[in-house]
Amino acid sequence: MIPFLITVVVLALSLFIISKLPTGVDVDNPIAALLGGAIIGVFNGLYYLFPTWLRALPAILSLGLIPLLGSVIVFGLAAWLVEGFRLRWGILSAILGAIALAIVNSILWKIFDAVGLLSTPAA
Repeated sequence: MIPFLITVVVLALSLFIISKLPTGVDVDNPIAALLGGAIIGVFNGLYYLFPTWLRALPAILSLGLIPLLGSVIVFGLAAWLVEGFRLRWGILSAILGAIALAIVNSILWKIFDAVGLLSTPAA
């Protein structure tokens, strides 16, 4: 349970950072960022329940478009479910936000891991 909570906090911090970038993503407050991070974390956790070969095959065959589409859908779903988390430009904001979330989230994990604050996520 603790790794999931850490992941939610890092995702929330990533969402808050993304809202300051010109991606069309608006996050009003830290609570909205935490709820959005929790929704994205739950769906990412469900995705990792599938075996690696089952996740890798569509990713390879589609040149990464299927995982990107899944990330965009999850990002848009989180924005739809959480009040205070909006996509200003619709699908374009969802695409830019999902890509920015992947980049910012991995940078934050690398920084926190290098500093020794967090361990690497279990997925």
